[in-house]
Amino acid sequence: MHDLFFVAFLAGLIALGFRRPFLFVLGYAYVDIVSPQRLSYYLLNAVPVSLIFFVLAVGGWLVVDDKKDTRLSIRQIILIVLLAWCAYTTMTADFPTAALGKWDWVWKALIFAIFLPFTLRTRLRIEALLLFMVLSAASIIIVGGIKTIFSGGGYGVLNLGLDDNSGLYEGSTISTVAIAIIPTILFLCKYGTIFPADWRVRLFTAALVFACLLIPIGTSTRTGLICIGLVAIMTLRDSRRRMLYMAGMALAVAVAIPLLPASYTQRMQTIQGYQADESASTRLAVWAWTWSYVQDHPGGGGFNAYLQNHLTIRLKGPGVGGAGAPNAVEYDKARAYHSAYFEMLGEQGFFGFGLWAMLQIAGLLRMEMLRRRFRKATDPGEAWIAPLATALQHGHVIYLVGALFIAIAFQPFIYMLLAAEIGLDSYVRRTRPKNRPQPMPGAAAVAA
Repeated sequence: MHDLFFVAFLAGLIALGFRRPFLFVLGYAYVDIVSPQRLSYYLLNAVPVSLIFFVLAVGGWLVVDDKKDTRLSIRQIILIVLLAWCAYTTMTADFPTAALGKWDWVWKALIFAIFLPFTLRTRLRIEALLLFMVLSAASIIIVGGIKTIFSGGGYGVLNLGLDDNSGLYEGSTISTVAIAIIPTILFLCKYGTIFPADWRVRLFTAALVFACLLIPIGTSTRTGLICIGLVAIMTLRDSRRRMLYMAGMALAVAVAIPLLPASYTQRMQTIQGYQADESASTRLAVWAWTWSYVQDHPGGGGFNAYLQNHLTIRLKGPGVGGAGAPNAVEYDKARAYHSAYFEMLGEQGFFGFGLWAMLQIAGLLRMEMLRRRFRKATDPGEAWIAPLATALQHGHVIYLVGALFIAIAFQPFIYMLLAAEIGLDSYVRRTRPKNRPQPMPGAAAVAA
């Protein structure tokens, strides 16, 4: 039954896609996020589901979609250059076989991010993409939330459906993504037109946001705690009743702390004593090695270049009078970057890091420009633009903060989020240009 459900769902999407080809795009997003072929026991294991949906998505766009005014944005050009640079560093990688293994999925994520904005020509399509992304991630988040309630979870303990810790099934990654999509979930609840807000939508929204907040607890990830604090601060920016909001947040924290599992609170306490924590100290050692490596290899070492690192890790504990004193020295090798920033530096060098940074900065700036331009809009056709730009911007910032501590520079879900930003920007440029002539007062009456 487990496999039959996936087969029936995917077959239904394909059948509906021949009537509405944009559903092929949504189907690819679902497959890329959830990976049903990996969750399947046997029926989908040997089927190239991702390739099938990608070919159908591109074919449907080529055959059916209106391509009027379709242009490459600057960020899509940056993505193309980044794709070409990653291909070059893969061919010259320090570990060619390992590099090819990562390249196998990175190029697909970049290609889809380049293609996706071309399909987002209407508000409905933008909303549909975000809804599919949220619900696809929710299929993992809700499972994790339920298991957290009944078992309490734990670092490396919470099973989200797959044991290989890849994609969104890795604890720190799903913690960051779960918090990053909260602003988008709230936007869809308030402004969404596919499921207009009623008591059922609001109830599901509240339950899903609660599940998102449970994920960092269930996975016991310090990154998730930082992201929760960040989303609370950013929400304050647009709050009309800030004192009431802050009082509510303080009350929620006071109520929640006694209910948290002991394993979670103990792990969060290591944020302060990072020098005595092996995981945090290892991160610092890897980052120091990466910075030293790119001084001699400014073009990077290609994917998985970290396999050559050798680390000396010095742990410190409380000494006389509370001063830090060395307690132990440990050695390690081939430790992953544990940061998207150092992942880009070590693998793609300064040029690749610069492209990646330009992509992030441009996205944040464009969303801020849209937010400011439409924040006072009262026309129903425009009133949704500023809230969506704000939601995408907040999710983007949360990703960038979470990415400080986890190597998710090429996480496909995030590139879909960036593509949604490009799609929104392109939609506004196409349908609401700044230099569009405004109708003269009474012009409609004269025309009539």
